[in-house]
Amino acid sequence: MNGTGTGIGIDTDPNTTPHPGADNIPHSVIVVGCGPTGLLMAGDLAAAGVPVTLVEKRPHKISNLSRAIVVHARTLELLDARGLSDEADSLGTRLDRFNLFSRLTIELDTLPSRFNHLLVLPQYETEKLLQRRAVAAGVRFRYETEVTGVSQGADGVTVETRGPGGETEALRAAYLVGADGMRSTVRNAVGLPFPGRSVIRSVLIADVRLAQPPEDVLSLHTSGEAFVFFASFGDGYHRVVAWHRDVSENEPLHLEEVKETARRAAGHDFGMHDAQWLSRFHSDERQAPAYRVGRVFLAGDAAHVHTPAGGQGMNIGLHDAANLSWKLVAVLQGRADDALLDTYQSERHPIGTKAMRSSGALIRLAMPKYAWTMGLRSALASTVNALTPVRRRLALQITGLDVKYPAPEGAHRLVGSRAADVDLEGGRLYEALRGGRFVLITPQECADKTGLEDRLTVERRTGRGRGSGTTVLVRPDGYVAWAAEAADPAEVEAAVEAHVGERIALAR
Repeated sequence: MNGTGTGIGIDTDPNTTPHPGADNIPHSVIVVGCGPTGLLMAGDLAAAGVPVTLVEKRPHKISNLSRAIVVHARTLELLDARGLSDEADSLGTRLDRFNLFSRLTIELDTLPSRFNHLLVLPQYETEKLLQRRAVAAGVRFRYETEVTGVSQGADGVTVETRGPGGETEALRAAYLVGADGMRSTVRNAVGLPFPGRSVIRSVLIADVRLAQPPEDVLSLHTSGEAFVFFASFGDGYHRVVAWHRDVSENEPLHLEEVKETARRAAGHDFGMHDAQWLSRFHSDERQAPAYRVGRVFLAGDAAHVHTPAGGQGMNIGLHDAANLSWKLVAVLQGRADDALLDTYQSERHPIGTKAMRSSGALIRLAMPKYAWTMGLRSALASTVNALTPVRRRLALQITGLDVKYPAPEGAHRLVGSRAADVDLEGGRLYEALRGGRFVLITPQECADKTGLEDRLTVERRTGRGRGSGTTVLVRPDGYVAWAAEAADPAEVEAAVEAHVGERIALAR
C-alpha cells in the first residue's frame, strides 16, 4: 500500500477525478454516502489501490451546517494514521476537560494518548479534510446519483442508480458499503430492519451568536423541564441544542422558541441572535441486527444511531470505516479469506450497542422528570466526581480509547487492544501506520532476522522499560493483532503469515 499524505491543497473537482478503471471491475467497491464515514472508507480503499466509486444523492457541496461538532481522542489517532490530525487540531478548539450536569468534570489531560484533549470542530471541516484525501487517492465521485436497487450474487453486487437527469445505470463491484445515514437506502434494499425508538422528540438545534456567551467552550444547563447545551465554534458562533417538555413537533422553528427553552433551562437566553441555522430533529436509539448481508456492509448511522450525548455519533462511524476498510483491502488483494469480513460484525456491533446504551443513559440524566430523579442525578455526579478511577473510566469510554476487540483464548493480553503510539526508530507508530500496512514492532535482535519488510512495515522500538521486549503486530487500524514475549523468528513468521498473508498484485 502507498502512503496517502493529507491531500491538502489539491483543488481537483471530485466529479472529474480520474479513476483507475471502469465500474465493472470485479475487485472494486461501491460506497454510498458522502459523509465522514463514507469519505474515510473510500479514501482508505483508494489509497490501497482498490478502485472505488462513491455515490451520493446530494449535489457536490460541503454543507456549512455543523451537525457533529466533537472529535474525540481515538478519532484523532485514526486521523493521525492518515496524516490529517495536525491540520484538524489547528482548525478546532482543544479542551482538556468538560463538565456534565455542572458537578461532574471529565478530565482529558491524563488520557493515555498523544491527543489528551477533546476537539471542538464542525463536521464540515472534518469532511473537507477527508474529501481532499479521497480526491487525492483517486476516488470516483457520483454526485446527484440516487440508489434505486441492490442485488448481489456469488461474484459481486449490482447497484441500480438514477442520475441527475433521470438516466439509469447499473454499477458493478465486488462489495458495497452503505454509509448513507439513518434512512439508509442500502439497508432497506437488503431488507434489514432498524429496530429501536425515539428517545427525545423535537430537539431544537441552532447555530447562533451570543451577546453573553458561557465561560466554557462546552456547557450544559438543565432543569426539571428543559435542557440547553452550548458549544463554541471559536468564530463567534455557538451550536445550541435544546429541549423542553412542551416542545412542538410540527411547527416551524423560530429563534424565540430556542431562547425561551434556554430561559427555562438556564434562567436566561445568553442574548441569542443572528441564527444561521434552525432545525428540529428526533433523537433515536436504533441498531441494525447485522452489519453485513453477503457482499453488502453498513457503517455509521446506516448501522446504528443514538442520542447526541457524549458526541460519539460521527466518531463511531469513522471507527467503523477504519475497521472495515483494511479488511476489504486484504480480501480483495488475496491476502485474506472472505471470513475476515465477518469480524467486522463481531467487533463493531457490540461497540454500537455500548454507545447506544451509554449515550442513552447520559441523555436521560439530562432530562429528569421528577424531583427525586434530579436529586439522584446530583448524588450520582458528586459520587463519580469523587472517584478518580470511575471518572477516568468514563473518560476512556467517551473518547473511544477503551475499545478492545475479542481475542482468541490464550492470546497475549495486548491482543485486541488499541496500540499505544510508541516511539520507534523510524518515528512514531501512528506515523508508520500511514502506509496502510500492518506494523511489526520488534526488539533489535529480532528485527534483523525477520526478512518480512516486503509484506509489512518492520520497526524497532526505542527506549527501555515495560513492553520494550515485547514483539507486537499492529493492524492497519491501530489494534494489536498478535503479541509475544521473547518471540523467536519462527514465531514471528508464523504470526505474520496468519494475520498478514502473502501480498499479491491486485487484479484489475
